[in-house]
Amino acid sequence: MCVDFVSGQRMQPFLVHTGLVAPLDRANVDTDAIIPKQFLKSIKRSGFGPNLFDAWRYLDRGEPGMDNAGRPRNPQFVLNEPRYQGASILLARRNFGCGSSREHAPWALCDFGFRALIAPSYADIFNNNCYKNGLLPIVLPEAQVDRLFADTAAFPGFRLTIDLEGQRVSTVDGSLAFDFEIEPFRKHCLKHGLDDIGLTLQHADAIRTFETKRLAEQPWLA
Repeated sequence: MCVDFVSGQRMQPFLVHTGLVAPLDRANVDTDAIIPKQFLKSIKRSGFGPNLFDAWRYLDRGEPGMDNAGRPRNPQFVLNEPRYQGASILLARRNFGCGSSREHAPWALCDFGFRALIAPSYADIFNNNCYKNGLLPIVLPEAQVDRLFADTAAFPGFRLTIDLEGQRVSTVDGSLAFDFEIEPFRKHCLKHGLDDIGLTLQHADAIRTFETKRLAEQPWLA
């Protein structure tokens, strides 16, 4: 994650992204499955990737501070399959991100390397948290998601290109394309890498001017 307090930019801008697709063929995936509760002790936004889907990726119980390199992995879990290593687009089913409203869930997905999600629907709070952290949650109809699941399974190395400006998901060769909707404000923030702090810092000069004037007029507040 990019952090630049001078410019106000804290997120990596999202313009066009091409990446390998990993299919998580489960509905109602909750945030405790995405990042289990025992890992919520830090608010640094980074370092959560190794414990993404921890209870599904590993055969033992994970705890903060464990050396994940030596832990036994579940060979049946999709993200452990060799063909999906390096995936940056997660294909999911309906109501992804339900459960508790932990912002650590999109932090873990981003830290693992995902830039975008594709699903028929998301839990509202999780959906909002994704946008605030530079993760694009694309909504497509179930029939289109079904087609992407089928193609991902059929073609090893299946990749998609996501064009945020054009609001389109397409195969690399352009043979298949789906349009998606996004609110203009959220689109603007993703394109320019702006979270809430970044948006505020766009008005840094006006804030400094106000504070200087306020202290001059009311010096006892200093």
